[in-house]
Amino acid sequence: MAKVLVAYASLTGNTEEIAELIVEGIKQAGGEAVLKSVTDCNADEIKEYEGVLLGAYTWGDGELPDEFLDFYEEMDELNLSGFKAAAFGSGDTGYEIYCGAVDTIEQKLKELGAEIVQESLKIEYGPSAAEKDACRQFGRQFIEACAAVS
Repeated sequence: MAKVLVAYASLTGNTEEIAELIVEGIKQAGGEAVLKSVTDCNADEIKEYEGVLLGAYTWGDGELPDEFLDFYEEMDELNLSGFKAAAFGSGDTGYEIYCGAVDTIEQKLKELGAEIVQESLKIEYGPSAAEKDACRQFGRQFIEACAAVS
């Protein structure tokens, strides 16, 4: 089974909780996941894995949070052709652009040649009980997509 990197930026703990639940789902499906804050790794580490899940909360008017910016800029040096990837994060529907950081991350992954294997996971604030199950399912689906032959 594939080994994937789950890297995230979290301010209040919401996106961190989503990431932890995704990792639970990956492990439930027999996959291996390494969970890291983007402040504790660099983008080049992505190449050590078969797949990558990147998550962030959305700041201001749909922007990436400051702590994600260095990692995001480091990504420009990567060629992710053949890598399976997806994005996730938390946001607030009170803002005009809901979970804009998630869309920005997904777009960057596409630009770098990654194969987006599933729709982004967007959660308002922290996950509800039903959304916790959806987070685990997101992880299970991702690891299954990583294991599938392209």
